[in-house]
Amino acid sequence: MGDKATTDMAIEGELALQTLAMPKDTNANGDIFGGWLVSQMDLAAGIMSKQVTQGRSATVAIQNVNFIKPVSVGATVSCYCRVTKTGNSSVHIAVDVWVSHRLTHQDSVKVAEGLFVFVALDDDGKPRPIPKVNEA
Repeated sequence: MGDKATTDMAIEGELALQTLAMPKDTNANGDIFGGWLVSQMDLAAGIMSKQVTQGRSATVAIQNVNFIKPVSVGATVSCYCRVTKTGNSSVHIAVDVWVSHRLTHQDSVKVAEGLFVFVALDDDGKPRPIPKVNEA
């Protein structure tokens, strides 16, 4: 896969989730279903959101999801996250998805990207302020 647009990109962010693409997650074409991939991205962003908000949070928006290349069965799917914006009660998390095929020794290829917005919630499910990180 020598597509210059994806091979020249560098992985950004923190590895938040890694899993294996399985046959049960395929669409009618035999590729991994896009909805499954978005759910993995949401899980990864949720892990980072929990760290940033220091507690409960919920997805309130998914923006600009782009599927760059199809994902095949057997691929190792890695979701990398980075915080792009933090508000009073919300956090924006960019998620990039990279895949690799260890059996073929193929380099990692970026296959999807998206922006996930979470809001911090209190025990009653109402928005709450995100704790400020003390700078040393």
